Amino acid sequence: MKKREATMSSQNPERKQSLVGWDSHLSRIFLLLLFVVSAQGLTPNPEACLVFSSVNGSSISCQPPAQIPHSLPADTIFLAVEFFNLTQLPADFLQGIPNLQELHLSSNRLEDFSPKFLLPVPQLKVLDLTRNSLTGLFPGFFRVSAALCTLVLKGNQLKFLEASWLHGLKALRHLDLSENQLHSLPPGLLENFTDLLTLDLSNNQLQTLPPDLLRGPLNLERLHLEGNRLQVLGEGLLAPQPKLRYLFLNDNRLASVAAGAFRGLQKLDMLDLSNNLLTTVPTGLWTSLGKAARNLKDGFDISNNPWICDQNLADLYRWLVANENKMFFRNHTRCAGPEALKGQTLLAAAESH
Repeated sequence: MKKREATMSSQNPERKQSLVGWDSHLSRIFLLLLFVVSAQGLTPNPEACLVFSSVNGSSISCQPPAQIPHSLPADTIFLAVEFFNLTQLPADFLQGIPNLQELHLSSNRLEDFSPKFLLPVPQLKVLDLTRNSLTGLFPGFFRVSAALCTLVLKGNQLKFLEASWLHGLKALRHLDLSENQLHSLPPGLLENFTDLLTLDLSNNQLQTLPPDLLRGPLNLERLHLEGNRLQVLGEGLLAPQPKLRYLFLNDNRLASVAAGAFRGLQKLDMLDLSNNLLTTVPTGLWTSLGKAARNLKDGFDISNNPWICDQNLADLYRWLVANENKMFFRNHTRCAGPEALKGQTLLAAAESH
């Protein structure tokens, strides 16, 4: 699987982009701090956090063996405290830095937070809680976080969500809930997130999705649902998404896709349906895809499905022939039946019809 993903990334540069720019931004900040220290001919103190001051404010990065400071510069705008295996942080940890815009607490073991933890930082725009031990949040945690644009909860221990946990997030554009243990999602979870651009629910244990999941975010550009246990893609889930560009449904258990599932996806650049249980698809499914020159410009992948190459795939055959230049992993997109065509590539079957 890693090899397949690496190949896909090399063929499609967009796919290897991270959810948002904070990851690369953090790397740039860290390298910049090292560069400044080196340029000044100083030997870094291993027990001190890296601090970079600019006209905009101070950026601070703390990783072991550095000691976490008890107080921070009042003009701190960027703070990273990572890889410390912390289980708790003091309720007043952010007190005195009201201009903080980015907070990165990844790769600790944080289990929960004080209800007042974010109150001192109302201008916070990015909160990264990747790879911690959170099992939940609580209503009101984000009550002063109206400016928060990016929330990353990747790699925690969330088994369920409550819509009330996210109340107060009025500007959210990127939400990452990947690599948790979610079995289901509550109705109305995203109803107020009209500005949401990226939603990542990948690598959970979702078997179904609420039909109203995407009726709030009307500007969604990237949707990650890969690595779940979805069996059916219904008619209306994606209907309100005319701006969706990247759709990842790979590595699920999809055996059924409704004929109108992709209707209205006028700007789709990338579709991944690989590694599912699809044997056939309904006539009309592909009608709206691949027509305009820019549609699916970054390609599509329907490989590693047990396709039954009979007359029921006639509609798909025509579409494949018209869009074969956009197809990934042709050699892995093969017929599982009938016996006479077993092992033949789907494209060869399509071209013979």
